[in-house]
Amino acid sequence: MPIRPEHVFLYSIDWPQLSHLVRFVRAGGRCEHCGRPHGRPREDILSLGKWTPVVLACAHLNHDPSDSALHQLAALCQRCHMIYDGPEHRRRRWMNAHYRRALGDLFYGPYPMRGAD
Repeated sequence: MPIRPEHVFLYSIDWPQLSHLVRFVRAGGRCEHCGRPHGRPREDILSLGKWTPVVLACAHLNHDPSDSALHQLAALCQRCHMIYDGPEHRRRRWMNAHYRRALGDLFYGPYPMRGAD
């Protein structure tokens, strides 16, 4: 999975080597949660007519891209990665929406700080 340009500075300089080490050396080219092999078609009952290749990604288990400790990284297929990151994605989506609405009013400016009355 490519790194967004605005997040490149969070990753260590040797991220490509770490990612390769986790995905293909430590995990042996298989998802560490479900065991699907990298590069082969998914074998799901629901996708009998449409095959997509499995792509392994190196996932941060603590959701912190600046933490590149090997015990915090896992080789996950797309499906397992999205399932694992789902709660964090929902939390971030809620926080972003909350901050967008709570900063202030278009005409009156920022809301006053609560408790500062």
